[in-house]
Amino acid sequence: MRVLVACEYSGRVRDAFIAAGHDAVSCDLLPTDSQGPHHQGDVMDIIDDGWELMIAHPPCTYLTCSAEWAYGDGPYHQKVKDGTLVGAARREEREQAIEFVTALASADIPRIAIENPVGVLSTRWREPDQFIQPYEYGDDASKKTCLWLKGLPLLVPTMLCPPRLALRDAGRSYSLRWGNQTDSGQNRESPSDDRWKTRSVTWQGWANAMAEQWGK
Repeated sequence: MRVLVACEYSGRVRDAFIAAGHDAVSCDLLPTDSQGPHHQGDVMDIIDDGWELMIAHPPCTYLTCSAEWAYGDGPYHQKVKDGTLVGAARREEREQAIEFVTALASADIPRIAIENPVGVLSTRWREPDQFIQPYEYGDDASKKTCLWLKGLPLLVPTMLCPPRLALRDAGRSYSLRWGNQTDSGQNRESPSDDRWKTRSVTWQGWANAMAEQWGK
C-alpha cells in the first residue's frame, strides 16, 4: 500500500511499514529524525496524492485535558510561564486543533487511523473506537491513548508487559506502575525544552503492530 504517516518526525511508524514492504512516507513540519521518505511541510499539501492508508498523529498540545485552567480568562492560581497561551488565544488554538483533526478525518483516503491522548476530541468530535496502552504491545510504559478508525479493524494487543507493584499506605494497598512512571504515577521524564518532542514519539510496539496488522 501507499501509506502516509501524518505529523510524524521520528519516522518510527513509517519505517515499520517500509520494513513490511509498503511504500510509506512520513510528513511533519519538522525534519525527520530517521533518514527515509519524508515530506517536510503541511500535510494538506500532499493529502490528496492517492494514499491507501493514512495514520495521523496530530499535535495534542491543545487537545489534551491538561492545563484546563489556562483556557479561562483568569485570574490564574499559578504563575503563567513565558510563552504559554492563556484565555482567548488558547481557546482559539484549541478550535484550530479540532478543525485540523476533522480535516484529516474527512480526507479521501479509504483507511484512516487518528491517534491522540485522551482529551477533548471525545466530547468535541466523537468517541474513539479504541483505547490502547504501550504495555499491551511490549513496551514497559503506560500512556492511555485513543484511536479513531475508518476502514480499519481494531488493533489487537501483541505482548503484555507486566507492571510492578507500588506499595502505598505502609504496604496495605498498591498501585500498578510501569517503567515510565514513578510510584506516585507521575511521568519519570524530567522537565526539559524538548520533553514535548520525546513524549510524542510513537511507541515501537504500536508501530510494529500497525504495520503488521493494518498492512494486511
